[in-house]
Amino acid sequence: MNLGLSQLRYLNCWSAAITRPHRLTYTRTHPTMLVQPDGSTYTIRYPEPRKIIKLPLNIWTLSESERKARLDRRKPKRKVVIEDDIEDSFDSANYLKYLKKKR
Repeated sequence: MNLGLSQLRYLNCWSAAITRPHRLTYTRTHPTMLVQPDGSTYTIRYPEPRKIIKLPLNIWTLSESERKARLDRRKPKRKVVIEDDIEDSFDSANYLKYLKKKR
């Protein structure tokens, strides 16, 4: 009979928040900011060194007009073609009288 040799631990939801994680081997984790779609933020432990993680927004919870606006922003933008069709009637001979000759 083992009297007093075994450890009895009562674990609940607060034990990980108040104390350290009870593990024999620790994996390296980095503090990372997690951003929910509603804008709320949490600090979590993440195995990769990242500064921020933004969770995606469920577009089916949006209204029809907001959903359409978000889907339009995802589409690639069209390239605007600018045509250079300038009629030039400039004559440099009209301005020769304003130039001074070097002596």
